[in-house]
Amino acid sequence: MHTPTGTTVVAALTAAALLGLVACSTPGEDDTPGVTDDTVTIGTHQPLTGPAAAGYSTISAATAAYFAYVNDNGGIHGRDIEYIVKDDAYDPANTQTAVRQLVTEDRVFAIVNGLGTPTHASVLDYLDEQEVPDLFVSSGSLTWNQPGVYPNTFAFNADYVTEGAALAQYAIEQRPDATICVLGQDDDYGEGVLEGVEAVVGGNEIAEIQTYSTANEDLTAQIGAMMEAGCEVNILATINGFTAMAVGTAAALDWFPQWYVSSSGGDYPTLAGYLGEDTAPLLLQGMVSVNYLPFSPDDDWVELFHRINEEYNDGAPFTGNTVFGMSVGYLFAEALAAAGEDPTRESLVAAIESGDLLGNGIVPLSYGEDDHAAYRGVGITTVDDGVQDYVGTTYSVAAGQVTTVEAEPVPLEHEGIPQPPQ
Repeated sequence: MHTPTGTTVVAALTAAALLGLVACSTPGEDDTPGVTDDTVTIGTHQPLTGPAAAGYSTISAATAAYFAYVNDNGGIHGRDIEYIVKDDAYDPANTQTAVRQLVTEDRVFAIVNGLGTPTHASVLDYLDEQEVPDLFVSSGSLTWNQPGVYPNTFAFNADYVTEGAALAQYAIEQRPDATICVLGQDDDYGEGVLEGVEAVVGGNEIAEIQTYSTANEDLTAQIGAMMEAGCEVNILATINGFTAMAVGTAAALDWFPQWYVSSSGGDYPTLAGYLGEDTAPLLLQGMVSVNYLPFSPDDDWVELFHRINEEYNDGAPFTGNTVFGMSVGYLFAEALAAAGEDPTRESLVAAIESGDLLGNGIVPLSYGEDDHAAYRGVGITTVDDGVQDYVGTTYSVAAGQVTTVEAEPVPLEHEGIPQPPQ
């Protein structure tokens, strides 16, 4: 097994740092933090503990596994990618400490896939001031797409407004007379999904709107209010743990509405871990969600990620988080390959803004000089007999307008290892 761990990553980084003190420098080494002859060092903040850990702590392990796979196959431009993961427990104060350490002590080349809206928002200005590439933020907030304000920050997730609009559009197409309600987190996440729903159905057509705080792990009042309002389709802007809590609380009240869930809280294998493998197929039958990454069990990317997961991630449970984490890793490796043989922070940002990156999604990437959003479209997934898969409906969302489009999956090439531009 080639299982990357926090200890081995830190050890490797320490050795690389010591060697860097005595070795001759290449031109890029003196000028570009995190880049040596042999390595590129990047970092992230993730909720390895705390209220979001059960839903998301496996993402960074999957990303590290993908990088270990790349490194074993020659790296990018001959350099290994070293990935430092710091736990912030989904607490903005911890995020600030972790990110400052990554920038000032570890001298990372870039921050990649920092997770969470409230957490990452707390370091946005700092990273901008330090001119550190702030790549592929793990959140669907529109905050990350402000190239005129934050020129080095790029989103990764489809934004929450897009997801809310797509879920609402599918709901009214499938059940035009259903009573629609919304449950959302009390921050940009919930607000964004609600904005998308309202753009499609109108604010007056939502029978009940409820919010929750991650600090209060009890949704009895919210679910009770939605049940009382006669909700038939519940659109959720919930992280995985609270999705399971909502579904479980409703079931305890003998109430079984239909659930339409954002990608951030709609991963079936993760939800099954909360609800139980025997109970989940019953409670989540017909659950609708959205996604923009390879997902189908027979997809070539999914097959590759399964192999990487077995060899480099100790055969950890394979979930949507696994695909998400490895897809982020692939996109960074693709950007690094395009940034040149002697990458700088400037060339890395330019590579992303070029519009030439493909990623591995089912819809095209949107990156450009004036657009730092990643995916402006999503595909609809449903759960049937414990299997979650795309149903063949894909939407593009622009200015609140939802359009049906054809999916354009990026084919797997070169065994999932990006090649430098020819």
